Amino acid sequence: MCAEHVFQSGADTIKSEVLMSREFNRRTFLGYSAAAGAAAAMPVIIPSSALGAEDAPAPSETITVGFIGVGGMGRSNLKNFLPLKECRVVAVCDAYRDRCEIAKGIIDEAYGDQGCAMYGDFREVIAREDIDAVAIAVQDHWHALIATAAAKAGKDMYCEKPLGVSFEESLLIRDTIRSTQRVFQTGTWQRSLEHFQRGCTLARNGYLGAIHTLEVAAPGPEYVPKYEGSLDPQPVPDGFDWKMWQGPAPDNPYNPGRVEWPDWYLIWDYCVGFICNWGVHNLDQANWGCPRIATQPFELECQADYRNKGFTDNVNGWDALFTYPDGLKMVFKDSDKMKQGCRFIGDEGWVHVSRKGISAEPESLLTVEFKESDVRLTDSTNHAGNFLECVKSRKDPVSDVDAAHIASYLGMLADISARLGQKLKWDPAAARFVDNDEANARLHRDMHNGWKL
Repeated sequence: MCAEHVFQSGADTIKSEVLMSREFNRRTFLGYSAAAGAAAAMPVIIPSSALGAEDAPAPSETITVGFIGVGGMGRSNLKNFLPLKECRVVAVCDAYRDRCEIAKGIIDEAYGDQGCAMYGDFREVIAREDIDAVAIAVQDHWHALIATAAAKAGKDMYCEKPLGVSFEESLLIRDTIRSTQRVFQTGTWQRSLEHFQRGCTLARNGYLGAIHTLEVAAPGPEYVPKYEGSLDPQPVPDGFDWKMWQGPAPDNPYNPGRVEWPDWYLIWDYCVGFICNWGVHNLDQANWGCPRIATQPFELECQADYRNKGFTDNVNGWDALFTYPDGLKMVFKDSDKMKQGCRFIGDEGWVHVSRKGISAEPESLLTVEFKESDVRLTDSTNHAGNFLECVKSRKDPVSDVDAAHIASYLGMLADISARLGQKLKWDPAAARFVDNDEANARLHRDMHNGWKL
């Protein structure tokens, strides 16, 4: 699919001529270095290792990957992909020129050539027919646009969580991935660690008895805004495409307080907040170990306080309770109020998992030998590697799009309850709140600046 066929601006299709007229356009961007220009104009140089040496796959079997978003998270993912012989990273894309240059340097050093191309517009990456997959690590307000466009362009993808900034965006990503039959791995990498797998396998197979309570907590208030400067409009730095960074978010004058880390996570225009962005990791564990939390209707009430420093306005701390018809309860709080991680509590014991490890009562649960008849959740030990395996097999990876949708929207719905100050009822079959137009209206977010899904 050509890039000009992907999006519409107002009533008019965004043509390639419009893309080229941007201040920070492809021609300018690729002109930053002769090497980058050559990389864009010439075939990718495949090193000897990719030609069959050192047990690496031949070029025809190598998965070519483009990285869209190469800031901190994007480069972290990049370093997980580069050692894997099954793939070759051939392009990087970011609204920041210097981030592209840094990422290109890492890639070219790893491969021993100058073959990585740089772009300032993701549409040019997904328009390349020689790219099999993309790795997306941009701000949350971009996730839905880029993921759905990549799927329609025939790309498999490794995409950071959550699935957008609204329930409708998350649902559209899921439905588009399924309708286009793309392989989609979410960055909920806890699923590829053994102790998380053990905890959820214990919960799924009755080793705790009947589960009646889940306790889920994620960091929130511990993240504080970094920017201390003036809130007045400021000149856009050289080498930064502010218009592209904003994309579908409301148009505002540039100020570094909008793009600083972690400040942008704390601004509603770009992110639901850590109730969703961090909460997604441990809500995902809750769903993995106890799928009832997403298949049953539930009542939800959430209280929260809000940030108000600088541009930040998202939820700071929160306290939510999900209650289910069969008596199941899920408590969801920020980790200032409750131990970070996910605890499954049954009538015969409990298990708690977090990035610090696993604990259980009785302790014997930690050494249980699982039976052949038990539901075994995954054999993934490398999140990026699992994705590449599934690109080849066409099977769902360990963190598939359906699981990502659930883990994303649970935090989003808690946020809606907090903002409205109301107890809500959710119908998962209808994917709607029951008899509450005000809450259902918040399942949608408008896009701006001519961007449309």
